[in-house]
Amino acid sequence: MTPVSRSGPRLRLRELRHDDADGVFAVYGSAEATEHLSFEPRTEDQVRGIVQRSIESARQTPRSEYALAVIGPEHDLVGFGRLAHDPHQPRAATMGFALRPDVWGRGYGLETVRLLLGLAFEDLDLHRVWGARAPGNTASARTMAAAGMVEEGTIREHINKGGRWRDSVVHAILEREWQADRA
Repeated sequence: MTPVSRSGPRLRLRELRHDDADGVFAVYGSAEATEHLSFEPRTEDQVRGIVQRSIESARQTPRSEYALAVIGPEHDLVGFGRLAHDPHQPRAATMGFALRPDVWGRGYGLETVRLLLGLAFEDLDLHRVWGARAPGNTASARTMAAAGMVEEGTIREHINKGGRWRDSVVHAILEREWQADRA
């Protein structure tokens, strides 16, 4: 597949570049932005490593992961989106996204999810996309529901963060549901 570039009304998904490390750190280094994610805030060195691995992953054939920059209206990196093929389900992928806290509440999460789902179903010919969220992340629950994703259930004590086990709530959408929503 050629490099990913998908645009919405205000946002654009594109491949990560080395100079995105500071922008990704504004998300992954933030305690506020990572509160509901599966990991603690990352250091600058860890983020540089994530960006490097994501760039290398984009060169693999077949490609199994799409780690993408979310670019805002001011042409700055406002977030990070990811699709990763699920090795246990044919034509399926997991999805995740995170945004800088200073852009929360603008509808960027919904636009990001829709761009990721468009990539999944329109470009990658996937059948199913699923994502998991922390039970307390009600903003993510609303976002995924607004994008047409259905809450499927809870994976109990799925994530160990800060020495404590936490559940994950799973949301998913099928290709036919995505297509019906577009009609």
